[in-house]
Amino acid sequence: MIQMENVTYSYEKGYGIKNVNFTIDDSEFTFLIGPTGSGKTTIMKLIYMALIPQSGVVTTGKFRSDKIKKRKIPFLRRKIGMIFQDYHLLRDRSLFENIALPLYVIGTRHNDIPERVEEVIDQVGLTGKEDHSPDELSGGEQQRACIARALVKEPEIILADEPTGNLDPITSFELLKLLESVNHDGTAVLMASHNYNLIKGRGHRIMEVQQGILRNN
Repeated sequence: MIQMENVTYSYEKGYGIKNVNFTIDDSEFTFLIGPTGSGKTTIMKLIYMALIPQSGVVTTGKFRSDKIKKRKIPFLRRKIGMIFQDYHLLRDRSLFENIALPLYVIGTRHNDIPERVEEVIDQVGLTGKEDHSPDELSGGEQQRACIARALVKEPEIILADEPTGNLDPITSFELLKLLESVNHDGTAVLMASHNYNLIKGRGHRIMEVQQGILRNN
């Protein structure tokens, strides 16, 4: 599903990743851990090809970083659901409208959208909140809305970049269990975190990145 082969990407200030190698299989749940600035977000951006490696090859699904044309990158991203630490919800739209937006972007038939949106709202436990604005939701509810928005286009991969970074421990644990249920349904999940206590002992593979160097545990 995802593969990095000898991938290097560095920024002008010297941060980035160096000679990274790993493979994530279909339906696998993998944690990517490391402190802030270690390279986790760089790895995520390389997977959805917001960045292209300076050396090495990233393969995401059927797309390769050394062969993909810029106009094909949106097609790659249709297969990926992104979850961010800071939610990225549109404040002037309702929960329902925020979750529906990706379906309009990819050209889903308008008549099919309401049923699909209601399905994922129910899946993440937000039934009854459809008309709420993001400001009327708790942090945990906003992050559940982000998960619903990622799921609505039925992606093959979920990339979750520090999704619990702004949440309390109990809400973080509930969110992690929700992502595990998504994975149980067949979606590959790569979750970046600096909170080892949250993820330890859950039976999933852990990859650790330190100063741009990755090692598999």
